Amino acid sequence: MAELIIYTDGAARGNPGRGGYGAILMFGDKRLELSAGYRMTTNNRMELLAVIEALKALKKNHLPVKIFTDSKYIVDSVQKGWLNNWIKTDFKGGKKNKDLWTIYYHLSKQFKIHFQWVKGHADNPFNNRCDELATSAADAGSLLIDTEYERIM
Repeated sequence: MAELIIYTDGAARGNPGRGGYGAILMFGDKRLELSAGYRMTTNNRMELLAVIEALKALKKNHLPVKIFTDSKYIVDSVQKGWLNNWIKTDFKGGKKNKDLWTIYYHLSKQFKIHFQWVKGHADNPFNNRCDELATSAADAGSLLIDTEYERIM
């Protein structure tokens, strides 16, 4: 079975501030770009939302998925087992982004996910395109509301 490739990035103008995410999903010769902007959020939330929205866009479960991201926050949280500990302790100690991590955790059970860190703002054209999608979405005129983030601010 072919592997689905996903590139993701998040951006925030100010942190917190206006933000956006971008994702590119590639399977064989098929390619889909996703993005959206939010009026008040953080960079880490947008990095994580990019992954979530990319996974939500998949039509089939149990696919092998390779996700490229420049977010050490995401890669380390998953690969070093931090997320599993946060889930077990119900995010004790005030760990941030519980709402998004919980969504990701449940979505992740539907796929065989491998994360690969890539250097941001470097020579990777797909990562650079995701950055363009994220920053353009953050700069757009009509922004969505990151309801959970604004509720806890």
